[in-house]
Amino acid sequence: MAEYKRLKRELVAKGAIIDYYQDTMLIPNGNTARWDLIDHKGAAAIVAVRDDGKLLMVRQYRNALERDTLEIPAGGLNGREEPTMDAARRELEEETGYTCGSMELLNSIYTTVAFCNEKIDIYLTRELKKGKQHLDEDEYLNVEAYSLEELKQMIVECRIQDSKTICGILTYASKYGAE
Repeated sequence: MAEYKRLKRELVAKGAIIDYYQDTMLIPNGNTARWDLIDHKGAAAIVAVRDDGKLLMVRQYRNALERDTLEIPAGGLNGREEPTMDAARRELEEETGYTCGSMELLNSIYTTVAFCNEKIDIYLTRELKKGKQHLDEDEYLNVEAYSLEELKQMIVECRIQDSKTICGILTYASKYGAE
């Protein structure tokens, strides 16, 4: 494997969710290159399955896409040290109003490996209890429920395009879809 060496990292902009850096890299042919890096503290998501087998989903506006998306509940960590299981549990309750019992790690993904280090741990829970939503001040979303087959069809039809959601649903389907 070719060797790369970071010579310098410069902070270009600090954001509320991410920090943007430019790295100066020594590449294998001896030249230098400038590479962008988006630094993200991490996130957690959860596939929440009700007693009737339907999966809880949230529909919300996403500024980057300028449209609504259908996603599994998820959110950023409050800090790099926050356990992702705690964050997944918190986001489930905040976004859907449901609390949960036991959880299982389904998958861990890096969302955009070419320029971003965001890692999302995706959990599964089937022990749900209805409670009350606790949305952030700038958060507006609808809670919806779908069968696994409906969600798989939406993925095939490109109606669900969010990577963590696709990964969570398909991993769940692969492990437990025949139950």
